[in-house]
Amino acid sequence: MKLAILGAGAWGTALAIAFAEHNAVTLWSRETDVAADLLLQRENRRFFPGYFLPSSVQVATEFATALTGAEVVLIATPMAGLRPTLEHLRAVGCPLPVLWVCKGFEAGSGLLAHQVVREVLGPERVCGALSGPSFAEEVAAGQPTAVALAANQPDFARQTALALHGKRLRIYANDDLVGVEVGGAVKNVLAIATGVCDGLGLGLNARAALLTRGLAEIARLGVALGAQRETFLGLAGMGDLVLTCTGDLSRNRRVGLALAEGKSLTTILDELGHVAEGVYTARETARLASEHGVDMPISSAVAAVLAGELTAGQALEQLMARQAREEMA
Repeated sequence: MKLAILGAGAWGTALAIAFAEHNAVTLWSRETDVAADLLLQRENRRFFPGYFLPSSVQVATEFATALTGAEVVLIATPMAGLRPTLEHLRAVGCPLPVLWVCKGFEAGSGLLAHQVVREVLGPERVCGALSGPSFAEEVAAGQPTAVALAANQPDFARQTALALHGKRLRIYANDDLVGVEVGGAVKNVLAIATGVCDGLGLGLNARAALLTRGLAEIARLGVALGAQRETFLGLAGMGDLVLTCTGDLSRNRRVGLALAEGKSLTTILDELGHVAEGVYTARETARLASEHGVDMPISSAVAAVLAGELTAGQALEQLMARQAREEMA
């Protein structure tokens, strides 16, 4: 498959490395210094040092050039960069199917990625999400990884999953685009909660309870938005949740750990140096939960902590003081 990857951050670079084994890949960067490094040194020293592009990967600095000859476009920007990139695609008249790897709800609108695509490119555009338990560093290093590819056209999901499927990066088609997107979005919020839990030294029992109840929150919101409940037992649900909440490479988990230390959010993000999607997704998650009448106490507590309305300790006390409810655990 001829693949144009738009965005040369850590994820875009890692996927270019992984997909180059069996596909023709062009990687586009809007940052001229990154593009220069990739062209001359084959290394993304700014965003992803220590990993090198195969010689077969083409590097493009011009947007239109990156799309030349491509069969599929893969957008590898943060969620905030999705709409501008889609608008750029519309401006150059690109008719190609679009995939994305960003995870979250769009800030302000609360839209999932496929809804943003629909607004910008129209309802007929073939599009889909690539999501699941995957750290960029491990994908680039060729460590075994499995993810899901969900699309608005099941045939496209199956065909593209087969084309991109490799020995180390295994891709499985999924027919629940909403579920895959919701799982990828809300797990980042819960990773912040888990970081707080671990940072406060609450123990492994508490962490297990938080992940379990967090998965229930994801499923409740997903079903309310039209997802299939069983999706949340798979790679894009439980798999991604466990990895992001417990893996030391998780940016969102590191945000939670720092919050437990009493650091301000501004300081945390400055020290992190990268986007932690859960920070921006928490508010939209809490708002959507309220609009749809979905009970999401953990996610709402995270949103309150990030907004400065509660400290991490106060959020914990609030959650533990909740009255018992008659429901399946």
